[in-house]
Amino acid sequence: MILPLLAMTSVAALAAPHADRAAVARIDRAYQQAVKENDVQTMERILHPDFQLVLGDGRRFGRKHLLDDARTKRFTYELQDEEPNSQHVLVWGDTAIVTAKLVIKAWKGEEKIERTLWFSDTYVRTRRGWLYLFGQASLPLPNDPSHADKAAI
Repeated sequence: MILPLLAMTSVAALAAPHADRAAVARIDRAYQQAVKENDVQTMERILHPDFQLVLGDGRRFGRKHLLDDARTKRFTYELQDEEPNSQHVLVWGDTAIVTAKLVIKAWKGEEKIERTLWFSDTYVRTRRGWLYLFGQASLPLPNDPSHADKAAI
């Protein structure tokens, strides 16, 4: 009687991290899509009240700033998409970290913006589910693809 119960518990414990990784991956892609569409309601639902974003140059932005940008449609996006197969999700208890390569093509007024960068998004499990607490975006990557993967590890 105890042996089957232990086996079921072990299977459930193994399934939970996979389910969490899949859920966080979906939420992060939904967040990227919401930014692309200036979808304030979806962004509000996903962003943690204490959200912070740090860019590669050290600038910081809070939840209100990002929501205001979406409300005013400060940016018009053509692309705001993860490069296919670049997303990786690590779950550790009630914390999940998503890393991916992001391709951005947008307009800020008359200024055209094109860049590719790496980001890390940190999610925390709350009573409301997974919420996006902290993001960090790299400086734009060099345009020359031959620079990729040349850094020594």
